Amino acid sequence: MLDIRPVGYVIGLLVATLGIAMLPSLAVDLWAQNGHWPVFFESSVITFLSGALMALACHNSTGPGLTLRQTFLLTVGVWSILPLFGTIPFLIGATEANFTDAYFEAMSGLTTTGATVFSGLDALPQGLLLWRSILQWLGGIGIIVVAMVFMPQLKVGGMQIFRSEAFDTMGKILPRAAEIAAQIFWIYIAMTILVSMGYIWLGMSSFDAINHSLTSISTGGFSTHDSSFGQFQGPAEYVAALAMFLASLPFVRYIQLLSGTARPLLRDSQIRGYFGVIAVVSLMLALFQVIVDGRGFEPSIREALFNVTSIISGTGYASVDYQEWGAFAATIFFFLGLIGGCAGSTACSVKIFRYQLLFGAITVQLQKLHTPRGEFPLRYEGRPVTDDVLNSVMSFFMLFTVTLGILSVLLAMTGLDFTTAVSGAATTLGNIGPGLGEIIGPSGNFSSLNATAKWLMSAAMLIGRLEVLVVYAIFTLAFWRA
Repeated sequence: MLDIRPVGYVIGLLVATLGIAMLPSLAVDLWAQNGHWPVFFESSVITFLSGALMALACHNSTGPGLTLRQTFLLTVGVWSILPLFGTIPFLIGATEANFTDAYFEAMSGLTTTGATVFSGLDALPQGLLLWRSILQWLGGIGIIVVAMVFMPQLKVGGMQIFRSEAFDTMGKILPRAAEIAAQIFWIYIAMTILVSMGYIWLGMSSFDAINHSLTSISTGGFSTHDSSFGQFQGPAEYVAALAMFLASLPFVRYIQLLSGTARPLLRDSQIRGYFGVIAVVSLMLALFQVIVDGRGFEPSIREALFNVTSIISGTGYASVDYQEWGAFAATIFFFLGLIGGCAGSTACSVKIFRYQLLFGAITVQLQKLHTPRGEFPLRYEGRPVTDDVLNSVMSFFMLFTVTLGILSVLLAMTGLDFTTAVSGAATTLGNIGPGLGEIIGPSGNFSSLNATAKWLMSAAMLIGRLEVLVVYAIFTLAFWRA
């Protein structure tokens, strides 16, 4: 019989930590003297005590480690239960949201999706705006740890190719996964501080700068304004684009860089492929605006670079309504969101390495067709790709595509139009942020959607953030019989 108490113990500690994470929002509301601070006091007490009691109840079952099944349950449980407590400030705070909207917003925050159901952001208490940003920041660092420590062990989606012991620096093996996670945490904090300083230097208020640094480095996309990053058009877009790009690179490469070598960072095929896509698409869209619309080159390249980086990284900021650039641009942005950034980063969606493995496998098969007796081993980063890695990647693509199709149909059945249903399915499953169309496009939000659609999208955010296979695995009989 599966013992879930060790899982409950870890989740309890994380819930208690979430309660402590509400204190900065309490402090901000106290400083602003807006009378909203009791909301975070009550939310913090409820969340911390609930987590502490859960951890205490399960403490006597802790052992040296978790089994594989317990790790699966823990991974899904964390991203399912933490949003429940993340909803409390939205339920009793100024938004007075119903449970559906509050859970959608909290799930969107912790999965760093960035889709919002709230309008009138400019008028919300500062503590509540900060809480949305904190949720995304916690979700960003959380998914890095999951990607580096848990996903390779679970052998899903091809992530086993990124086992921590496989990363070496000039012959020196990196520290254990826990030590890697600790180093990533400090790098994450340092990047957040540097980005906030950059925003302040370019004229943002301290509050806006801190919030947008939290949601840039987490590639989350929540903003303090209804106009999103359109509020800060200009040089700040370059800083944000750089921040989103750096946050969507493998964080283990930064550890190697600090260890004394830049070679792994510069030679990583993921990074080169990712940079290439951003550069080519940004230039193409900029030239499209210059030639077709007659716009100036600098604003065209700035807006193209910012919005392309925002969508491909899964951040979801929008500085302009890029749907106004025409159907060609809108189509490009739709497919960009389904590419994603690098493994081991805060980025979302499919991830660039899976496409590289897929195209590599197709190339090998084509070579075997015209040279049946030839030997064409598939390699990645100089290492042979095993059958279980390739099968895992193919399974991911299959399940991701099927889930996208089924979710699109289910959303259409709730009454949504074709564009909203398909783009809504893609943007939530890929944890991207804005969809397409007048309702959920870059200048809209998800508030007007029906409750059924919001719950379907909340489930899609969870499934997409945990690489699809992790969630589905716990619903198989084989998992519970193991």
